[in-house]
Amino acid sequence: MDLDAVRTFVAAADAGQFQEAATELAVTQQAVSKRIAALERTLGVRLFTRTARGAGLTIDGQAFLPHARELLRVAERAVASVHTGSRPLRVDVINSRGGVSGLMRDFHRAHPEIDLDVVMLFEIETAVAAIRSGAIDASFRAVAVPGLPLPEDIESVRVLDEPLELLTGPAHALAGARSVTVAQLVGHRIWMPGIVPGTEWAAYCDDLVAEFGLTIEATGPNFGSDALLDTVADTPALATFMGGRTRLVWPAGHGLRRIPVTGPTPVYPHSLLWHRDNPHPALATLRAHLASGATGHGAAGTWAPDWVLPR
Repeated sequence: MDLDAVRTFVAAADAGQFQEAATELAVTQQAVSKRIAALERTLGVRLFTRTARGAGLTIDGQAFLPHARELLRVAERAVASVHTGSRPLRVDVINSRGGVSGLMRDFHRAHPEIDLDVVMLFEIETAVAAIRSGAIDASFRAVAVPGLPLPEDIESVRVLDEPLELLTGPAHALAGARSVTVAQLVGHRIWMPGIVPGTEWAAYCDDLVAEFGLTIEATGPNFGSDALLDTVADTPALATFMGGRTRLVWPAGHGLRRIPVTGPTPVYPHSLLWHRDNPHPALATLRAHLASGATGHGAAGTWAPDWVLPR
């Protein structure tokens, strides 16, 4: 159904005259007549009758009028839903408990007037494709993963270097340490189930192992963080890495320990990605917010893979 014809019908019904409707719509009276005639052919009914005072609605016209108004309202809502000034800012985070989720919570507290849609996409290729298609406005990722350079139309800025911490159960050999060096972790089993080859996290862990001679095991299915914590708490031979800003809750009886890693401190580099032509006004606000809270990267005493973009 031609929405211009529907809009013309509503204008003529409200005005009671085709000429006034034509003036309101900035078209000729002939154009109004043609649109009304086309709509009547589509519906198979007469909508107006000519009177001495202008044009009056038929019974069918009266029945159609409220539905015509609703059609126009729906069309307006449809347009508004994709208008960058009115739709929510769509941002991809890796998980709901990590450091970048904390950044987005801080942003929401600072700018509660901005509507947000937070999504979780798995692979960086999926995230980049979603940015380029407009399905999302931004994504937090580690870049540039070997073999996966960013397209030229994707911008990035490094916003957070999140230190890794060692998580152990109470019976682990290192559980009583206030901090541990990377060298002290050599020979210990670090269990991180669910590492998928080809992902950013896998590339990061591969470089971490190669650089420091660590033993990272990705064996077994990934049953989620609760199962991971249960196993680490009950298995003295296992430990795992966790982001320093990751928020988790576990039973007090677990006796888990979070231990800073030093000499150097491995950091996971989070960058914000977006399309250079994205006009969403809230995207600029997000970038400014992240820039105001950034503490720099590549600090002395930290380590990140060589492939990480320094921008």
